[in-house]
Amino acid sequence: MNQTPRSVLLRAALDAAARGWHIIPLRPGDKRPAGHAEKYCPGTGRCADGHKTPEQRATTDPELLAAAWAQQPYNVGIATGPAGLLVVDLDTLKPQEPKGTPDGAANFAALCERAGHTVPDTYRVRTARGGEHLYFTQPPGARLHSTAGRLAKKIDTRGWGGYVVAVGSTTPDGTYTVLDDRAPAPLPDWLHAALTPRPRPAQGGTLAVTTRASGYAAAALRGEVDNVAHAADGARNAVLLRAARALGRLVASGDLDREEVEEALSRAASANATQSQRYYDDVITRGLDWSIARNTAGRRAA
Repeated sequence: MNQTPRSVLLRAALDAAARGWHIIPLRPGDKRPAGHAEKYCPGTGRCADGHKTPEQRATTDPELLAAAWAQQPYNVGIATGPAGLLVVDLDTLKPQEPKGTPDGAANFAALCERAGHTVPDTYRVRTARGGEHLYFTQPPGARLHSTAGRLAKKIDTRGWGGYVVAVGSTTPDGTYTVLDDRAPAPLPDWLHAALTPRPRPAQGGTLAVTTRASGYAAAALRGEVDNVAHAADGARNAVLLRAARALGRLVASGDLDREEVEEALSRAASANATQSQRYYDDVITRGLDWSIARNTAGRRAA
């Protein structure tokens, strides 16, 4: 009996779920999650209580997976955080990069050597572009998030807040295939230490905020800025997004100036940053856009 692309991909999703890995559908032939983006969220159905991210929708339920893949030949994504995984992503060189530049695999081998260890044996995947994914289990109680370039150039990691494309998925660049099918090894202690954000000293006082607003709007701005500036590692992104959404309502009502909000939240995030400023500014933009669109629509409907 000939297997269809849809049945092959469903089997890949079920096999990954059987390992305890939480699955999300990706667009057919693509690496992006299926479903609507946050800025286009209708606020109905599964999102009636707020937009559900791919990580929040990830599942190991075979019936839910079968129902999803009955619709389209989705590629398969693994939500690494809920799956308890930390995946080291070793990138290849881009065509425009000089010959002889170390790629992710070379940099990771050098990193291991400097740490006095060999490259760990673990579940390993060849990506569509010829890179590699090394799967590790996160230590008990750990909640490591995704990183970009923290270990070395051409090395990213996927943990909470991230996902990887699973074996069996195909893009225009090729198919994701297994290189080593053993169970994922526990994340080595030295790698865990390298990926654990360093504790920051407690910040005293409140970040100064300049605003033309007064009364409740000014107090709300100062309060949300203070929340972001003192957010703990691992919670900062969520706190920043909530702050942008909360203040977006006051921007939509005309009580706050958007540029003032963006500048204040951006400074608050940078004061306690573990990601790039561009990353935080994108979170702010998405949060404000989402809130302003909904609150403006609400006023027009009224």
